[in-house]
Amino acid sequence: MNTDPRFPVGKFDAAAYPSREENVKTISDLPANLKAAVHGLSDEKLDTPYRDGGWTLRQTVHHIADSHINSLCRFKLALTEDEAPTIRPYYEDRWAELADSKMPVDVSLKIVDGVHSRWTALLSSMTEEDFKREFIHPETGTWTLEKILALYAWHSVHHTAHITSTRDRNGW
Repeated sequence: MNTDPRFPVGKFDAAAYPSREENVKTISDLPANLKAAVHGLSDEKLDTPYRDGGWTLRQTVHHIADSHINSLCRFKLALTEDEAPTIRPYYEDRWAELADSKMPVDVSLKIVDGVHSRWTALLSSMTEEDFKREFIHPETGTWTLEKILALYAWHSVHHTAHITSTRDRNGW
């Protein structure tokens, strides 16, 4: 584990996530891992930031649902458009401040479960050529689906580690 609470598993490095099979398994396993990470946490603990100035654990769970919904849609756009689509970014920090990010985490745990069931089925059906398909992010450039899969495998463990490392630091 990294000692920087912003990056408990380190910053994203695609080279650290080279195995498509492992990355798909990480996507598949996230719902259970996330549910285990928040299991038994009271509302007070869920409203604890994972670092000074950071999101609360509750906001982090809701962010995962928001982000992974967007990622599944981006995969589907890249797989169905004739040319690499330009995706629409969003202000995740602003989304985390909306009223739905204060709801019980069970709502987003259900979303993550459903999204990841569908995403895993989609990933398992993809061909070698499918993973070479691309989309364009207006701020970060062109991404292959192979590389974005690695990013979201990292994203899954990154935010789960925000929760588990907060639990560990606080003895929960």
